[in-house]
Amino acid sequence: MPPFSILDLAPVPEGFTPSDALRNSLDLAQHAERWGYNRFWLAEHHNMVGIASAATSVAIGHVAGGTKTIRVGAGGIMLPNHSPLVIAEQFGTLDALYPGRIDLGVGRAPGTDQRTLRALRRDPAAADTFPQDVVELQALLGPVQPDQVIQAVPGAGSNVPIWILGSSLFGAQLAAMLGLPYAFASHFAPGALMQALQVYRERFQPSAQLERPHAMVGVNVIAADTDEEARHLFTSAQQSFTNLFRGARGKLQPPIDDIESYWAPHEKAQAMNMLSCSFVGSAKTVREGLEGFIAETGTDELIVASAIYDHGKRLRSYEILSQVREALSKAA
Repeated sequence: MPPFSILDLAPVPEGFTPSDALRNSLDLAQHAERWGYNRFWLAEHHNMVGIASAATSVAIGHVAGGTKTIRVGAGGIMLPNHSPLVIAEQFGTLDALYPGRIDLGVGRAPGTDQRTLRALRRDPAAADTFPQDVVELQALLGPVQPDQVIQAVPGAGSNVPIWILGSSLFGAQLAAMLGLPYAFASHFAPGALMQALQVYRERFQPSAQLERPHAMVGVNVIAADTDEEARHLFTSAQQSFTNLFRGARGKLQPPIDDIESYWAPHEKAQAMNMLSCSFVGSAKTVREGLEGFIAETGTDELIVASAIYDHGKRLRSYEILSQVREALSKAA
């Protein structure tokens, strides 16, 4: 049974603040550590009032400082928004503070809209040099070479593990070529999942960081004591995805009783297509769904997102999921 990890977007629920969201992230990580989760990742997004992890390395430091053993990292840093040197220094610093616990997942999407991308003072064409930036980042975090003029301090020689994140074949090919672990964003873009996993595994070249392919797959899990309650909680995520199509991004909304009255048929089709890798229900329902999904994908690790409005119910969802994994492990 593969390990389970958590992808936290530090959601800001309606009626709450980013301060509340970041406190909740730390609280969730502390519970996740006790429940046996492998990693706790935060993701870079900008100009989104419903996500509090824009300064991702700062949020990672907040979580790592309040935990002891769980790996903490970025899922991910949108590398075209930054110079590789700055990211090497940030994550080298995190590794110096919390040695052996920091992961650096990188992606080439902006994590925002085009106007905000310009406000970040980055060239929109920077995504085209993503492979070269990853190689530069590897070098800056690797051993210092003779006559190397520019060093990341801290960072040089830390060998912070780098992951490639993606939702297409591009990331799969790059991760395979560089011999890096690969995380697929099927929690919101599941279309190319199986093909990307096949490409990654078939083309993987061993590297100093990784001898064999390691693929992590993203899913949404909303677990509750009953199927009915879980479906009710899931309407917060369903509203969020519907609002994306409407251009009305906002804070995470409370669940509603009748989602069918909220979205139009075409919005429902779009949202549920993006959310097709979602497992919603009681422990029994989630277990049955995940068992088949893990067998189908052969994933080496599962990373779970859960957009749940009420923090206590989000904790309960992850607690149930940890029990599901324990039951699956015993069965395996």
